[in-house]
Amino acid sequence: MTDETANNWDSAAYDDSHSFVYEYGSNVVALLDPAPGERVLDLGCGTGHLTARIEEMGADVVGLDQSAEMIETAREAHPEINFVRADARHVDLATFGERAPFDAVFSNAALHWIDEQDAVLDAVTDVLRPGGRFVAELGGSGNVGTIVNALSAEIDAREYDPPSEPWYFPTVGEHASTLEAHGFEVRYARLFDRPTELDDGANGLAAWLEMFGDRLFGSVPDDDRDSVVAAVEDRLRDDLYDDGTWTIDYRRLRFVAVLTE
Repeated sequence: MTDETANNWDSAAYDDSHSFVYEYGSNVVALLDPAPGERVLDLGCGTGHLTARIEEMGADVVGLDQSAEMIETAREAHPEINFVRADARHVDLATFGERAPFDAVFSNAALHWIDEQDAVLDAVTDVLRPGGRFVAELGGSGNVGTIVNALSAEIDAREYDPPSEPWYFPTVGEHASTLEAHGFEVRYARLFDRPTELDDGANGLAAWLEMFGDRLFGSVPDDDRDSVVAAVEDRLRDDLYDDGTWTIDYRRLRFVAVLTE
């Protein structure tokens, strides 16, 4: 994740209240299906849970993340795995020494935080061997749209400047075209709804916004954020809150692409 796009990550809260991020990622690991001995790069590895699952399947895996706190937590939890702190836009073969080129690059819930997709794909093609595969899941078109629209409406009603688009949520066609422009052949791509229940009960939406939604607040001053969050909860309660649980309107884009050049 990049300096411009990433929140100030709280790795403890990420592993606790927001563990669904890596728990749902198990299906993406199954899609990767790493073979014993394959060299795999986990791009945007977070606290390393999925990196460890890839390692348990016999792969020689390296985890990479921009967040110093995430990497520190990953190293403490999985000292047997090599974790690298680096910007996904600027890695190359020299970053990984003899471990590169990789047979596969894996990514779960990280790519949508990076504005410069061309730079990321340039880096991926540099560290991936010809014929290697790129297997990933990210937010897709319309992801958390109900929340974004409600927050934008509240910010507009209070006459604050609107935020810039905080994430990259492409359609299948948009992302497939970007992959193809960088020498990938898209073998599989799917956009699907994945409503996701949050922990923390009545505080679930507020906790989600605190963890993931910094850039959604635009020019809202810090001392007005709690009021804005409460108003957004009121706007969304009928649609996203039931029986003490908030459910987020996630939409995910999952793909497998093979480097042909």
